Amino acid sequence: MSVLVVGISHNSAPVSLLEAASVDIDGLQKLLTDVAGCEHVSEAAVIATCNRLEIYTEVERFHGSVEELSRRIIEGAGQTLEKMLPHLYVHYDDGAVSHLFKVVAGLDSMAVGEGQILGQARSALQLGQEMGTVGPALNSLFQQALRVGKRSRAETDIDRAAPSLVTASLGRAARAVGDVRGKRVVVVGAGAMAGLATATVSRMEAADIVVVNRTVKNAERLALEYSARSAELVQLADEVAAADIVITCAGASGLLVRADMVGDRSGRPIALIDLALPHDIDPAAGSLPGVTLIDLAALADELHASPAGREVLAVRDIVTQEVAAFLSARRQSAVTPTVVALRTMATGVVDAEMDRLDGKLPDLDEATRAEVLRTVRRVADKLLHEPTVRVKELANESGAVSYAAALAELFALDPEAVASVTRAEVSTAATSVAKPPTHEGGSA
Repeated sequence: MSVLVVGISHNSAPVSLLEAASVDIDGLQKLLTDVAGCEHVSEAAVIATCNRLEIYTEVERFHGSVEELSRRIIEGAGQTLEKMLPHLYVHYDDGAVSHLFKVVAGLDSMAVGEGQILGQARSALQLGQEMGTVGPALNSLFQQALRVGKRSRAETDIDRAAPSLVTASLGRAARAVGDVRGKRVVVVGAGAMAGLATATVSRMEAADIVVVNRTVKNAERLALEYSARSAELVQLADEVAAADIVITCAGASGLLVRADMVGDRSGRPIALIDLALPHDIDPAAGSLPGVTLIDLAALADELHASPAGREVLAVRDIVTQEVAAFLSARRQSAVTPTVVALRTMATGVVDAEMDRLDGKLPDLDEATRAEVLRTVRRVADKLLHEPTVRVKELANESGAVSYAAALAELFALDPEAVASVTRAEVSTAATSVAKPPTHEGGSA
């Protein structure tokens, strides 16, 4: 059994497809039910936000499961296979663990380090528990991911990364157009990064702020929060023409701000700040007179050298450590049933030999019999010590499962004995899955 993730996010798809793929609570429950009913899926959980839809599953087979999960997302979005498939991504087994830890730590968010994803991941786990689609494998994975997310925020200031990015970009813009105070600013997008940008320029006393977004309702919501204006995407060219600073955070597939929208600004300079991936602003605009283009590549060195950049690197180190520890523990647990079955077999052999001894020497006194039993057990323990220690040590290597299989083959272990240990572990873990996690707080 292995973890498989199929998803779509702001890193892989345009806003239009993300909006099409988004689900409400009823749609989320239906998606969970449908995924859990797929042939090779034993567990399922879904993280659904405005910027991502990711299906996490425990599967028996990779091939077939990928197709099924992809089809669920595509059909739910009402899109064609050709249009949607290039924007889906897949993570499997170790890669799936690493991806979830990065997501919950805030490294994969549009606004790096934002804390809301921690609550969203917690909600995904709790819904899966309530609906019975989360079992011991995903419960363990998500619980550890939540711990990683909390550790990242407790040991670092990762939440400073996105605000620092906005501040650094505006600092560069000031060299070209002067301070933000009194300027006309256009913010394109309405997500977390756009919210940070709008809040920052509002605090810097921009004279006029307009939020432009594909979904007008979202633009209005953000604009209202900061006494700004909202505008539709079709009005973008007019707003750019009147602006001193343009900040784009949409991450759409395709350029939103074209060079012809900007034109020659030698008489009135403009700063274009592109904080999106993929780019929202045509790179050619940066070569026009009076235009200063600032993008993530231009900010990379400055951000990495800043305290916020160092916090991002620190969180990456934490995630790397936690992924290695989780995978090591998982591999060791995979060989545990074989080790237990081996020791059970040895105990059975010792018991059988002592019964045979009792039959041959019925008058053997209790003290002598006890000493013989201790001796035979010591011999069995010493013979099994090295193989069982080595198979646990080798569990951290790629061949761990095959080592356990070789051990079972060499000692002719009953497959049912190994399976019964596994079932016992699953049953114990499943009991705890039904209980909501008590060490976590409410939604972020």
